[in-house]
Amino acid sequence: MRKQIAAANWKMNKTLSEGMSLLNDILSANQTLGSDQHIIFAVPYPYLIPAQNAVSGQQNIAIAAQNCHHKTSGAFTGEVSVDMLESIDIKYVVIGHSERREYFAESNEMLAEKTDLCLAKGITPIFCCGEPLSIREAGTENQYVEQQLNQSLFHLDNQQIEKIVIAYEPIWAIGTGKTATSAQAQEMHAHLRQVIASKYGHETAEKISLLYGGSVKGANASEIFSQPDVDGGLVGGASLVAAEFVQVINGLKS
Repeated sequence: MRKQIAAANWKMNKTLSEGMSLLNDILSANQTLGSDQHIIFAVPYPYLIPAQNAVSGQQNIAIAAQNCHHKTSGAFTGEVSVDMLESIDIKYVVIGHSERREYFAESNEMLAEKTDLCLAKGITPIFCCGEPLSIREAGTENQYVEQQLNQSLFHLDNQQIEKIVIAYEPIWAIGTGKTATSAQAQEMHAHLRQVIASKYGHETAEKISLLYGGSVKGANASEIFSQPDVDGGLVGGASLVAAEFVQVINGLKS
């Protein structure tokens, strides 16, 4: 069975003490995770090491970086490389989040570079894709998202693509309070899996975890995650409240 993942994206929120308190509150809920259920916390860079220490020894719980640079090293003041992340044993990195694409002009080609660097260091990219409202209203969301995968991921071979986690995030539903219906989420996830299958085969496509991101909350997580091609969520605002995120975790398929 594919990994079922509840991934928290804290974005630029919480002080260190607040973040560690939040993390400890979630961990203290003592959920019993199935072998295929995983929790990932994407925390701000300064909190990676203390967060890593907090989850040490916890089964199926990991810490992720929220981004990485697309070059290995150099005169890039303020940036963080995959080598740096590898050196502190980080296993996941969120790349291509819509906020990175919009505010920092990250291109599909740049994300292909990031993907390659992550895989070379044994770090799993959580690759974000999704369409803005204008594309959804035009009815061209399938082609738009397919192009994102084609330009950033489809240079990979079968063994490499199986190591990617893909998070579909309809940009019009991020931080707006709007949420795609469970049927809309399933429709796009099924399309993504079919696009992957057309390139790599059905067997490979069935191994890749597809997460939904876009105003996932405790109240709607179970319904969204129940869809056959939805393997969990990349959660923003609700991950900043311990009780909410615990409810999201409880919504994972068993």
